[in-house]
Amino acid sequence: MKIDQDVIEAKLDIIERNLVFLDEFKGIEYEDFASSYKNVQAAKYSLLEIIECCIDIASQIIAVCGIGRAEEYREMFYLLGERNVINKALAERLGDMAGFRNLLVHRYGDVDNEIVLEMIESELEDVVEFERAVARFMECEVDE
Repeated sequence: MKIDQDVIEAKLDIIERNLVFLDEFKGIEYEDFASSYKNVQAAKYSLLEIIECCIDIASQIIAVCGIGRAEEYREMFYLLGERNVINKALAERLGDMAGFRNLLVHRYGDVDNEIVLEMIESELEDVVEFERAVARFMECEVDE
């Protein structure tokens, strides 16, 4: 079984579109961000889509490559780290993002909007690093 490149590329496109959208919030004052319900909700949903796509990509790689089985979303990134698809430090950070995804989905009333803005400001580079690692991995897959 081979990795479906079209599926991976579609997920990467969704990630990229959301990263571009979230760039609009970088540098915005917290009060300006939090005062707009529309902005907060849009930012949360964009983060959710990004994290979901990263999880979907990780799931596809794990399944096709027979890397193992994850009980939780965060474990998917740990498995990728153990197999050097991504580095272990990135695996930890993406695992934390998967935990944030659970907060967004299951305990949305508990989400601190300051944390949302902090993620936009400082943690999206991890997603870009993940995209690069996936691209490198896909190149190796195509070459085999």
